[in-house]
This record gives sequence, C-alpha cells and structure tokens, in this order.
Amino acid sequence: MLAYMYPAVWLVKGAQASGKSTVAEALAARFDRAAHIRGGQFYRWAVRGCTHFDDPDQHEARRLLELRYRLSAQVADEYASAGFAAVVQDNIYGDDVTSWLHNIRSRPLHLVVLRPSVTVLESRDRERRGQTGKVAYRGGYTPTRNDADLVTTPRLGLWLDTSQMTPAETVAAILHRAAEARVT
Repeated sequence: MLAYMYPAVWLVKGAQASGKSTVAEALAARFDRAAHIRGGQFYRWAVRGCTHFDDPDQHEARRLLELRYRLSAQVADEYASAGFAAVVQDNIYGDDVTSWLHNIRSRPLHLVVLRPSVTVLESRDRERRGQTGKVAYRGGYTPTRNDADLVTTPRLGLWLDTSQMTPAETVAAILHRAAEARVT
C-alpha cells in the first residue's frame, strides 16, 4: 500500500552499513511520487579531483563535503517543489545535520537516524564484504568510531535502533512515527 504523497523532504542518515540505502529506497517506494537522492553520488560524479573526508588535505576535503551537502539539499528542494517526496540518504553528522536542515526550504521536513548497534554494524560490514566486496570501514575508521561521530548529531527527528528490524519493518516504523520524524 502506498503512503499518502505530499511534497516533503526526508533525510535518512546513519552509520555506514546501517541500511540507509535500502531503507531510503524502500521509503521512497511507499510514496506515489518520490525521488531517492544518494548523497554519495555527488562525489562519484566528479571525474577527477574529488577529495574525501579522510584525505590529508582537510581544508579541501571539508570544502567538497560541504559542496556535497549543499547539492543534496538543493536537489531535494527541487524535487519537493515539483510535488515529490524527496528521500535523501547520506552520512551527515553533528552540526552538519542542523546546517543541512536549515538549507531546506520545503516543508514538511523529516529526519530519520538509523542507529543499529556497533555489533550489528560490524556484522553487516563483514557480510557485505563477503557478498559484494563493498567495504564500508577502512583505514582505521571503525563502526565504533562511526557511531561516536553519529552521536554528535543533535537529538532531532526520529532515532531508531534498527538492530533487530528488517528494512520493511524499519520503513513501517518510520511511516507510523512520521510525526516524530518531522523537524519543522
């Protein structure tokens, strides 16, 4: 069954291997008109010269991270203004979440934070490596460190411990608790 569609912006965030991609795609599929915006795509579109968050040139890494966040906010607003539910998934932490939310003009605006346990993140990362070769954690960045970064985020929106939830159960919980996810 499809959820009632209204123009809105949803930010789905969480640690790497928390299920952001799967949940955001499934959430978007529940609306009559929706777009799933993957924040990481804005890095992938740069053919050359992209610097990631862990690069030694921290000034440039930060500048490009802020560009990524601005682009995802602008795209979400454009989709919402065209009558779509814009579901954005990204790794955004701390005060960057507040800044991202302030950059969104469209209303209503929702924030969903997926926060499975560190043990579950480790297990999912191992499972993904074995199945697809995709590695979420490398270079000393661990699920424990990622979770510590996640909790620097102001307690806004809906925070879900999805350790024991399937993606379908997570989406059902998000829709059932949409009022808690609304941040403005």
